[in-house]
Amino acid sequence: MTELSPRVDPPMAADETAMLTAWLEFHRSTLALKCEGLTDDQLRLRSVPPSTLSLLGLVRHMAEVERHWFQGILLGAEIATGHYWTPENDDADFDDVDTADVAADFAVWRAEVEGARRAAAGLPLDTVGKRLRRGEEVTLRWILVHMIEEYARHNGHADLLRELVDGSTGE
Repeated sequence: MTELSPRVDPPMAADETAMLTAWLEFHRSTLALKCEGLTDDQLRLRSVPPSTLSLLGLVRHMAEVERHWFQGILLGAEIATGHYWTPENDDADFDDVDTADVAADFAVWRAEVEGARRAAAGLPLDTVGKRLRRGEEVTLRWILVHMIEEYARHNGHADLLRELVDGSTGE
């Protein structure tokens, strides 16, 4: 259910596009790996009150992030509502996991990752997104670096959550 693609170490030497893409794929696969083999209830387990952080919440959040940066910013798609967030609750991706359909949420994440791959495929790194961020142009290079940072930060959370769930530690 959680698999995106096997986790492969990024190359030690490659051109910039290949390097950035490989690191992003590594981090996407790391999040999938942290969720592997857990029950729906384990994926919903919260960290510590009052936090609503859970592994499922991270997956849902990253689906929203993939969609925002690649579809919304890079391609300029109009995104009026999120898969999970609403105008009433910006944090529904984290907050509303108690009755969430885990399989469906992982499918949404995988679909957004695939959509992001298609959106960026073959574009030069200096491609400017069709939407501004805080009034400034954003390049594909910036988006890729930001996505690596976003996954890396949340994979740190995922490490702690997985250890809470079943004591598992590691990469």
